[in-house]
Amino acid sequence: MPNADRLTFTLRPASGKDASQVAELLMSSREAFIPYAPIAHPPATVHDWVEQVLIPSGGVSVACQDGTILGVLAVSHDDGAGWIDQLYVAPACAGRGIGSALLQLALSSLTRPIRLRTFQANSGARRFYERHGFRALSCTDGSANEERCPDVLYELSTQ
Repeated sequence: MPNADRLTFTLRPASGKDASQVAELLMSSREAFIPYAPIAHPPATVHDWVEQVLIPSGGVSVACQDGTILGVLAVSHDDGAGWIDQLYVAPACAGRGIGSALLQLALSSLTRPIRLRTFQANSGARRFYERHGFRALSCTDGSANEERCPDVLYELSTQ
């Protein structure tokens, strides 16, 4: 059951000095929330990707409390749509408003339609996005993603 206690945190753009914490948060969240999805890359590769690709690409924001990163959001634009590429919350902080705040940041910065993919088996993420108005457009067998896990494409269309 999610903890109903809201946390006090700030949202800000990620910087290079955040790379290690962001990488650790991505890995710990995946391990906690989607243990069925094989890890496609070893930790060192994830750290390198976050430091050399993800953060420098722009569009990455973090939720922080007292210097600790509690959540991460990465957004982009492609094919005439805004994309939520990453949205992860530290496992100990789930259900405390961080994911919703990061999602609202994405909604305020992206043009619609806004799309994202999540694994079909990730029922928590699916409920979260559906609660915020996203609708499933299509499902795949996972052959096009690194984990080879069936996924679902979600969209929040224009209002």
